[in-house]
Amino acid sequence: MSSVTFERHAFRVADARNFALRFLAEAQGDGEPALPARVLETAQLVVSELVTNAVKYGSGPIGLSVALAEDTLSVTVRDGETTLPSRRPADPRRVGQHGLEIVAALS
Repeated sequence: MSSVTFERHAFRVADARNFALRFLAEAQGDGEPALPARVLETAQLVVSELVTNAVKYGSGPIGLSVALAEDTLSVTVRDGETTLPSRRPADPRRVGQHGLEIVAALS
């Protein structure tokens, strides 16, 4: 497992994606096959959506933890809020606020 804390106004969402990619590259042992590109792309999208949600609706520093155990990747994002975000019902007419829908579909 690897964790990092970002100061809200001192980073880009791309920094979080790159952190996750570096972790996945380092987490693979020697001789193990590389993770498929689809897995890496999906991990980046999940991290991006969760961190963006924390930036837009949270407060305080943003913590990102990633862990890889066998074939399961866990991504945890925390901010200063005490209330968990909730997924809104699907609505194709709504502009934006689809991040948790995307994360749920990919998880």
